[in-house]
Amino acid sequence: SDFYRSPVEKDSRSLMNIPFLTREADAEKAAALNKEFVSQAEKAGLVNLAGHRLVGGMRASLYNAMDIQGVRALIDFMKRFEHTHG
Repeated sequence: SDFYRSPVEKDSRSLMNIPFLTREADAEKAAALNKEFVSQAEKAGLVNLAGHRLVGGMRASLYNAMDIQGVRALIDFMKRFEHTHG
């Protein structure tokens, strides 16, 4: 997707913790959009997606307890959010 980006270099990315940001370039607008993403995700039952306090944005943690349905729910939500905000 062109709407989201990773703040981590490809060779340093984790398969378990996936930080991501929107592609919004304006810092103030990006912070507001990320906050809205987290808020709407929580309303959709997707919790603990707020990113690291230093990096900001969002972070999906896909530990062993995360089932494939949870991953699909996050992907579907991300697509809907992009469609309404992209």
